[in-house]
Amino acid sequence: MVFWILTGAVALVVAAGLGWSVLRGTRETGPAEAFDMQVYRDQLSEIDNDAARGKIDAEEAERLRLEISRRLLSADAKAQVNDASVAQPKGVSRVTAGLLTLVLLVGGFGLYLALGVPGYRDQPLQMRLSAAADALKNRTSQADAEARLPAPMPDDAPDEYLDLVVKLRAAVEARPNELQGQILLARSEAALGNYRASYQAQQKIIELKGDQATAEDYANLADMMVLAANGYVSPEAQKALEQALGRDPENGVARFYGGLMMAQIGRPDRGFRMWRDLLSDSQPDDPWVAPLRAQIEEMAMRAGETRFQLPPLPTARGPSQSDMDAAADMTPEARQEMIRGMVNQLSERLANEGGAPEEWARLISSLAVLGDTERAGAIWTEAKTVFAGNEAALQTIRDAARSAGVSE
Repeated sequence: MVFWILTGAVALVVAAGLGWSVLRGTRETGPAEAFDMQVYRDQLSEIDNDAARGKIDAEEAERLRLEISRRLLSADAKAQVNDASVAQPKGVSRVTAGLLTLVLLVGGFGLYLALGVPGYRDQPLQMRLSAAADALKNRTSQADAEARLPAPMPDDAPDEYLDLVVKLRAAVEARPNELQGQILLARSEAALGNYRASYQAQQKIIELKGDQATAEDYANLADMMVLAANGYVSPEAQKALEQALGRDPENGVARFYGGLMMAQIGRPDRGFRMWRDLLSDSQPDDPWVAPLRAQIEEMAMRAGETRFQLPPLPTARGPSQSDMDAAADMTPEARQEMIRGMVNQLSERLANEGGAPEEWARLISSLAVLGDTERAGAIWTEAKTVFAGNEAALQTIRDAARSAGVSE
């Protein structure tokens, strides 16, 4: 209530000032011609003084008096005309003042109701920092976050692939301390979207490696935890991120999720700075670049960074349409060999370095051209894991997979 009283009082004071100016309708200094007339009168006095002291002769003094008097009469005539034209009816002034007051009061309050949050309490900086610190300490655990999610939908992977994963699970269960089996299981479960099983296998990998566990191992663990919690960075995932950054402060996956965690606890300012620095340090093909670019503008807006502009995305590498067209002039055997070589290069790079959604889509399309639909389906399954949560990227790759006949 105090807020409305104060803002209403301020609006009334401003409206009263504007209304008073409109009702008066004249300037305190008068028209511009009145100032000119005073100047001319002062000049006549100076001429009389100069003539009396003998600085100018009588003939020159008379000539100057005539010229200045002529200008004085002309300014007086203009002043009388302007006084008549400036005068405005009192009724018009009152209506104008009333309209200004109405626009100021009604428009101002209406704009606040549309853009503001009536009834929302003050959020001073210290209170927001304290709330962020509390949110960091009292977050939902990984298990509780997963329990709140609906049951995962069955994956549409090829039956042959599912059979291989079932056999792999049985083999790992029989030999749980075999490192290579756990590595294959973690990747396979992630490809199927079974992120909980994937991070459990990743935990076993870290356990088996002990002190030899790398920053990438911990970053992969955090990655699968976040995906299992539908994008939420839990305290358990945070610990994995800290382990990754402790071993490699430049780890891109850990820096990306660190910025995401800052946004989730109410510190988008820190999250934006982390993402902005990560984006400037990254290569276009880094796997975190696509989801970062899709979300950083919203992060900038929440952080109050109104001048931030997303840099343009470099052109994706890999076999282009012109490369495919050039192959049309070759013999079928040579054309097939050239395409297969480029596809293998692209596939290897995406597997090791990641890449843009357009490159994943191109790989799937190229594999379909080669008739390798099984491999194209596996790439589509892997892409769903890499770009989980980035619907725009998934749609680009899904269109290529559907054209290749490996997706519904």
